Amino acid sequence: MRVGISVITHEGQNIWENGMGQNVLFLAQLLQRVSFVEKVVLLEVGDQGRLPPQVDTAALGLQLLRPQQATDAVDVVIEMAGALPAEWLAYFRACGGKVAYLCVGQPHVGLAEPILFTDRSSAVRYERCDQVWVLPKDAPFAPMLRTLHRCPVSVAPYLWSPYFLARRVEEVERAGHRFGYQPGRAGSWRMAIFEPNISVVKSCVAPMLICDLAYRAQPERIASMQVLNTLHMKDHPTMLYLANSLDLVRGHKAVFHGRNDFAGFMAQYADAVVAHQWHNEQNYGYLDALYGDYPLVHNSPWLKDAGYYYPDFDVQAGARQLLHALDVHDGQIEPYRDRSRRVIDSVSPQAQANVDAYAHLLLQLAEGA
Repeated sequence: MRVGISVITHEGQNIWENGMGQNVLFLAQLLQRVSFVEKVVLLEVGDQGRLPPQVDTAALGLQLLRPQQATDAVDVVIEMAGALPAEWLAYFRACGGKVAYLCVGQPHVGLAEPILFTDRSSAVRYERCDQVWVLPKDAPFAPMLRTLHRCPVSVAPYLWSPYFLARRVEEVERAGHRFGYQPGRAGSWRMAIFEPNISVVKSCVAPMLICDLAYRAQPERIASMQVLNTLHMKDHPTMLYLANSLDLVRGHKAVFHGRNDFAGFMAQYADAVVAHQWHNEQNYGYLDALYGDYPLVHNSPWLKDAGYYYPDFDVQAGARQLLHALDVHDGQIEPYRDRSRRVIDSVSPQAQANVDAYAHLLLQLAEGA
């Protein structure tokens, strides 16, 4: 079996700008381990003809093709990052090819928010695939997707690897910085909030309140609150009113930033991470933090046994967990690391259970071809 995976390119692209670009490559690495997969290629739907500079396609054993070049070169297509041309997909399927749409973004928000909050428009032909695959975090949306796409929906394993993070860490450390939690700083932590702030599923609102409530209780223990991905909101009246209501802001302990990569920022400016999600519990940023042994205060049920968990929107519980982490993290870093490694191992593209699961999905997809 020959497999193609869609990938989008654009000018100035960076592998750290979102998780989807990394996800494509982790899936490609996994599929190369499936015994009946002869080759894996990437189908470009962008305009650059190359992947970001952090990606060595030759080292990964991957070829980048335009869809029209791949019609006779692949048997199965996985549409994942970037929508493939509808006309080409129809022709490919008419020739006997099979198409799976791997939905990695939160599907309800991805459909509803552009309609409700913007005047942008985009359209895809929903009946363009033979199957839809969703990540475990989005399994509750399977009935919606089954109705929308009029085809079977299956759950596919979530994948992550420290492949790119480890390379970025090497760059950061060559520049003289040290990545990874440093015991001994628990007297006063610099808190980082990395939510992208482009959707309600991942915003800085709850983490800011958590940090502020912890600061109100024990101000000497919160050195600063670093809020990333906020420059595009800096003049929004509601954001200004929210920020100016916080003791951390009034005490000149809050800093608002643009976009930064995780390893470079944490190595220089922060000691711990506070996160929040709404129906989006699997997140590469969480795994980046756990890989570096950083205290992660989060509300992801998927990671309930790792990091420092608080439920739902309970910012008071989140503040208690932050203060608890300040008390215990240095003394419990080994068991913390062990719990983190179990999570990281479970999502590895090299884990046999994940390879077997995707092999089964491919066989289901190709059935009757």
